[in-house]
Amino acid sequence: MNDTFMKEKPVFPLILSMALPMVISMLVNSLYNIVDSFFVAQISENAMTALSLVYPIQNFANAIAIGFGIGISAQIAICLGAGNKETASKAATHGLALSALHGVLLTIGCILVMPGFLVLFTSDADVIDLGIRYSTIIFLFATINTTNLSYEKIFQGVGKMKVTMIGLMVGCVSNIILDPLLIFGIGPFPAMGIEGAAIATGLGQVFNLVFYLIVYKIQPLQVRLSRKYLHPDKALIAKLYSVGIPGALNLALPSVLVSALNGLLAAYSQSYVVILGIYYKLQTFLYLPASGIVQGMRPVIGYNYGAGEHKRVKKIYYVTLCMSGVIMLVGTIICLTVPGQLMGMFTTNPETIAAGKTALRIICAGFLVSSVSVTACGALEGLGRGTASLVVSLCRYLIIILPAAFILSSVLGAVGVWHAFWIAEALTAGVAFFISQKVIGV
Repeated sequence: MNDTFMKEKPVFPLILSMALPMVISMLVNSLYNIVDSFFVAQISENAMTALSLVYPIQNFANAIAIGFGIGISAQIAICLGAGNKETASKAATHGLALSALHGVLLTIGCILVMPGFLVLFTSDADVIDLGIRYSTIIFLFATINTTNLSYEKIFQGVGKMKVTMIGLMVGCVSNIILDPLLIFGIGPFPAMGIEGAAIATGLGQVFNLVFYLIVYKIQPLQVRLSRKYLHPDKALIAKLYSVGIPGALNLALPSVLVSALNGLLAAYSQSYVVILGIYYKLQTFLYLPASGIVQGMRPVIGYNYGAGEHKRVKKIYYVTLCMSGVIMLVGTIICLTVPGQLMGMFTTNPETIAAGKTALRIICAGFLVSSVSVTACGALEGLGRGTASLVVSLCRYLIIILPAAFILSSVLGAVGVWHAFWIAEALTAGVAFFISQKVIGV
């Protein structure tokens, strides 16, 4: 495949070829949390609650790694579109080094903050103990994870979507195999309980990174990682963070939202906290295919923007929006038709399943319209407009939904929180469309 395929191939087949590996990747990646939750749920409901409470901090750490990776990928794609491979290589090298540094800081910070964070949401000593044991191991792998995700975004930035798909499958399959072996002590392995789930996830990340290192060594890329590019370039670093910081905040905002909603729901019943945690586990499986399409679009829209193909940029945006809408429609249908079965994957408590069915049916009302916000955020990040993307995410995860949840819960109880989801999606879609018109001209 030649270096200019992203501006020469017809838009729909191009987006489809770039997005399909990413959709598969996102579905595979979602299995990390799904598989952990499924096996941990077999330990006890307390263990499942611990995972739900750890999730916001775990998601925050991943958000920093992925968000900065988006900044790396955007700069690589824009520079390659403009024909500047030297700067693209420099962006990749700077990005990888900074990602490793972020991992070290995350390991220290997350392990230190976790005990105090858990106490904010539960007084159950067993839940707190399980949460600390699980999270400590997970965050010891943070540097591996940030480096891993940096390589992922470098490969995506040059259009090597199939490589990242296979890499994620390597990590996920490893995790699936190791989970029951390490949790329950099958064969020669000791029964490690919740620690086994954490180790399985960490080792999956290790195998994923090893795969990327091997591919990088044997398969030439348009960008090269080299020590000669490590000399600090303040302007380039600023560009990486100008997309990376908003990108990280975009991804971290759901953690803030979950934490705030956990506080609201805990006042009614601990089971509602479990339901919210299960919803976000399911969301990674039902919702993220649309994000996979957007990930496939990012390097394409960035490359064409760098190449000055502005009419093609608009077409890429609309094709991606339609594809995302189809995925979100499928997710809506699934949640409406089999909500009980979905909840039953993670809990056997009849009351939790019944309340969870109601929650899923209400929340999914906002899935389809949210495709506007999801597509707009991805397009703006791919064009290097991180701040504009952040404005959309702030409306979606903070400015609109939290006041709505607080007001509606005071009137309708816990059910009011579920209604806040679709209200926020509908209003944010309007904001996203307005910003897209101003920035992209759609």
